[in-house]
Parts: sequence; structure tokens; C-alpha cells
Amino acid sequence: MNKRLKRTMLVTLSVGLMVPVLQACTKAGSTDDKTEKVLRIATTMYAGPNDEYFRQRFTELYEFANKNVKIEIIPTMDDRYMYGYGRPDPNEKPKDPAEKLKELMNGDNPPDVVMFGYEQLPNLVEENLLTQLDPRISTDKFDTTDIVPAVLDGIKKAGDGKIYGLSPTFNSSAVIYNKKMFDEAGVEYPTDKMPWPDMFDLARRLSKGEGKDRKYGFSFSTYSMGGDIYYTTQSYTIPLQLRIFDDKAEKMTVNTDQWENVWKTLVQLKTEKLLPEPLDMSNMHMQAPEDYNPFQHDDFLSGRTAMAITYYGDLDRINNAMKNGQNIKGFTPFEWDVVTLPVHQEAPDVGANIGMESVMGINAKAQNAEEAWKYIQFINGEDWAKLKASSNHNIVSRQKYIKKKDGLDFNMKAFTTLMPAPMQEDFKLYRENQNLYQVNNIGARLFQEAAEGKMSVRDALKQWETEGNQMLQRIKDNPNGPIDAMPMAG
Repeated sequence: MNKRLKRTMLVTLSVGLMVPVLQACTKAGSTDDKTEKVLRIATTMYAGPNDEYFRQRFTELYEFANKNVKIEIIPTMDDRYMYGYGRPDPNEKPKDPAEKLKELMNGDNPPDVVMFGYEQLPNLVEENLLTQLDPRISTDKFDTTDIVPAVLDGIKKAGDGKIYGLSPTFNSSAVIYNKKMFDEAGVEYPTDKMPWPDMFDLARRLSKGEGKDRKYGFSFSTYSMGGDIYYTTQSYTIPLQLRIFDDKAEKMTVNTDQWENVWKTLVQLKTEKLLPEPLDMSNMHMQAPEDYNPFQHDDFLSGRTAMAITYYGDLDRINNAMKNGQNIKGFTPFEWDVVTLPVHQEAPDVGANIGMESVMGINAKAQNAEEAWKYIQFINGEDWAKLKASSNHNIVSRQKYIKKKDGLDFNMKAFTTLMPAPMQEDFKLYRENQNLYQVNNIGARLFQEAAEGKMSVRDALKQWETEGNQMLQRIKDNPNGPIDAMPMAG
């Protein structure tokens, strides 16, 4: 086909798909199409150079259909915060985007719409910075019944039962499994909402072999994490709502029976070698060509592990590997599927890794609240979801338009079934003082010592309590200054 003709057909098709969406957007727009209006949107998301990335995702359609609305983007995240470069003073502490957002919301020229991560929602509600959306939803009969329960219920929980924001997309995690490895071992496949102990039992039945040829039953990530599972096990710990320190970050709360049970479980996984061991990267360059595996850094695609936790957005990479597997030397495609994350008896419907980066609400001090609501209605409506369902690395929140990638046949509900874990004050505390992460580093070190048998789990937790309390006091005494890491014990 002539290339020029092909391009013309593609453009025609794209416009044809957009027409009903733009018509719906126009209906949602202002009744006075001649009066110019300014809609200011502040976001903690990275907007890209000249706001291009953000506009492509969230504003272009609305701007095209509402010629009289001028949208101003106010990003609070910049390169200096993300990457640490470009600061006049190397010791300058970049302003937290979440705190910068709150300053803008209370400023002389406040934004109308604010966009932020789900973890920020409780704090914004608590400080009365957002307008409750329930009255507008009721008046305009805006249908929320088709929104994924994990999204809408999570938003309501963060707002004490009320809706202060809506999110057009979300991301979620599930357990992906290699059917071939299960079939060869004669082991039944995992199921949705499987209890964690049962999942670990499956891992025991699938783990076999020794050394570099060993096959593992389970991994908390598809990527090889160097054997350090402390920072990869939040999927297991967050639903239990375990706290490292109290609400004021003044006292450690880890020397408990519940923490001991969790650490014993995780240490046992390492002891039994059910989780992938760290790869020996030093010899990779000496590897024989016939032993080369293009996915050797991926515990799942390399065939090292039968089950692993993965994000929805990662399925593109996995699917591409399978589709092109015949042309990839050292790789053999295999069948796979997904199930929900395992669950705890104490929280049978709760998962940990449900993320919403684009929660949007109306600033309580918005100068153009009506246009802000019309914008939020459209971006969270059916037409936008219909258009974006196939072109988003996240999942659209409208259930009707959730599509499986490339027509694949897999258990899509695995990503939408579990509820997000309740928000904790820890998010706010970590944002207010980055030094608190050093308390986590102490825990990671002591967990490793317990896993290596250098001390009992309970003694490790007691030591974490002692060293952690000392660190918390140092942070309290010097909240804004650098805190050097504490010397390692022993």
C-alpha cells in the first residue's frame, strides 16, 4: 500500500474515533463557548518538557473541544527533585512536590484542579484543601457505578466515606505464573485470593535443583533483586498495617509478636531457598554463547522462578517477549497467566500494590470551580476511558472499557479484585523528613543478620528497636540537618 495513502487512512480512522468523544466533551463544556476561561491545573506528576507529556495524557482532548478554555499546567515536580541535579547549591534540599502543591492551593492565585498520588489524599482531606465531590456527582447524575471498586472504595476510605477526588486510571499488581513449570512438576495452578501460607506451600513444591540450575517457587518481583528481600516484601507486610514507629515518629514499634511472626516467615523462605538467590554478576561476561539468556536479569522470563509479583504495566514487556520468542536466541516462549496477590487471614480482601498517580480534585479555593468539575467529569467519564483504554500503560478505572492487552487471554480480574491497603500516617512522616528512611536501613541490615543466622529474629527486632529509637532521637534533635548513618553493631 502507498505510504501516503496509508498515513491518510490512519489519520481518518483516528479522527473518526475521536469525533464522538469530542462531541461528548463539548456537551460537558461551557454553555458559553465565546467567553474565554482559564483553568489552572497543578500536579505533582512529572509533566515533561513544556508540559507536553502531561497534556498528551490529560488535557489535549478537552482543550480541542473547548476552544474557549485555556489550560495552564503548574507542575510541582521538577528535574531537581527527581534527579538531584541543577541546584545552585549542592546542599540545597529540593522542596517536596506534595508540600509545594499545598502552598499553591493556599496561594494568591490558586489552581482550580489539583492532581496528585493516592497516598496524598488523606492529608489533603484532613487539611480541608479539597472540595467534596459527592454533591456535584449527585446533582449532575454522574455515574460512578462502573468505576472499579478498588479505585472508588479506596478513594472513599481515604476521605472518611466521602469522595474528594477521582482517578481515571490506576495500576495494580498480581502474581504471574509459568504454566509449563507447574505442569512439569504436576502441581496445580495458584488461585485468586490464595492465603499466603498456601502460596508458599506451592513454592516449596516447585523449588528444585542446586546452584545456578536451581528453580525457585516464588519471587516478590520479576527482576532479580540481588537477594535482599527486605525492600521487596511490602506486598506481604503492608496489608497487615505493621508500623515501624508511632504516629509522631518518636518511638519504635517493631519489638512485637506480630513483627516476629512476619520476619520468621520471611527468614524461613530464604532458609528453604524458595526465593531466587542473588545472581553472580561478575562472571556474566565470561558466559559461553550457548548459555546466554537475554532475560537473565529477569527471574520470571529467565525461567528461574515459577511465580512472581508483577505490575500490569509490565505485561507489555512479557507479552512482547513471548510474541517474538522464536527469534530470540536462548529463549523459549511459554504459557502464563495471573492471579491476585495472596491475602492474609486478617485482611482477606486487601492487596498492597494498587497505585493511583492521577487522583484529581477541586481545590477548596478554586477560582473556576465549575470548569474544574466539568474537566474532572470528562476525564473520568466513559468517553475518555473508551478512547484511552488501548493506549495506556495503566488500567482505565471504567470497568466497561478495561481491555486485555493485544487480545490476550488472561485473568484480567486479578488486577481489579483486591482493595488497596488503608493509608498510614507513615507516608506523611516520610515526606516531611527523608531522614526517616535511615530507620528502614537499620531494619534491612538487622533482617539480613537474622536471615544469616547471626542472631535470632527477636533479638534482631530488639536491636532494631534500640538503634531505631536512637536514630529517631537524633532526627528529632536535628530535623533539618544531615543525619549520618549509625555505625554498624559488632
